Amino acid sequence: MKIAVASGKGGTGKTTLSVALSLSAEVPVILLDCDVEEPNCHLFVGIEEDESRDVFVPIPEIDKGKCDNCGRCAQFCQFNAIASLGSSTLVFPELCHSCGGCMKVCPKGAISEKNRLIGRIGSGRRGDLSFASGTLEIGNPMSPPLIKEVLKRAESGRLVIIDSPPGTSCPMVAAVSEADFVILVTEPTPFGLHDLKIAVETVREIRKPHCVVVNRCDSGDDRVERYCAEQKIEIALKIPDDRRVAVAYSRGGTILDAMPEMRAEMRRMLNKISTKLGEMG
Repeated sequence: MKIAVASGKGGTGKTTLSVALSLSAEVPVILLDCDVEEPNCHLFVGIEEDESRDVFVPIPEIDKGKCDNCGRCAQFCQFNAIASLGSSTLVFPELCHSCGGCMKVCPKGAISEKNRLIGRIGSGRRGDLSFASGTLEIGNPMSPPLIKEVLKRAESGRLVIIDSPPGTSCPMVAAVSEADFVILVTEPTPFGLHDLKIAVETVREIRKPHCVVVNRCDSGDDRVERYCAEQKIEIALKIPDDRRVAVAYSRGGTILDAMPEMRAEMRRMLNKISTKLGEMG
């Protein structure tokens, strides 16, 4: 099964949970770090990269000798990646979504494609734990194409844990799109509840079964619990606000290093999700 760990905002403990689940599982696991703007799972799993490759996307290239600046490509592009100024036609690579439509509508055949580097994927393996992450190229504003390439590293026969980007915009949706189940991590604060509501709306819109994990559960109030009760959303796990976790994290350790007893809780949650997915068919 594929489990995505997501959150409506950054800093809730999404990566902490993703790593802990990966290290707690009793089956072979592949951890996919899809937070490509700031990947950091590798700092905690202790796996060195043994493979790396660049990722490219096609963008249009205009042959000025053939182009008569008719403007049809600019009219077609819904993302304003091409502008026709009458005397010249310009391409803005950062806005291009690589759909290839501009080539099809050009009556002069003046548009071809060239590759643009968007990032790189690194991977490694240690025992039953495999790992892959994407790193977005500096200056590239669009991460979904790279996230989709990272997701292709999922291996059949393994439990897949996806560490999603924070928030509820396109990167998060791209990361959870292929998941069988989504764990939403939140905290019992006004900001935590606000962003949890948006995250719940998002996963419901794309019809993904989900549950909630409350991190630092004893540091706020009960508003998240009341919301989940009203919405009939299961709170699968509560993680206490323990200084040992912060100390371990600052040293590159995990929650399992600080609180070994949480390993059984993580396994119990994985088994519960597996049972629930089995019942859903």
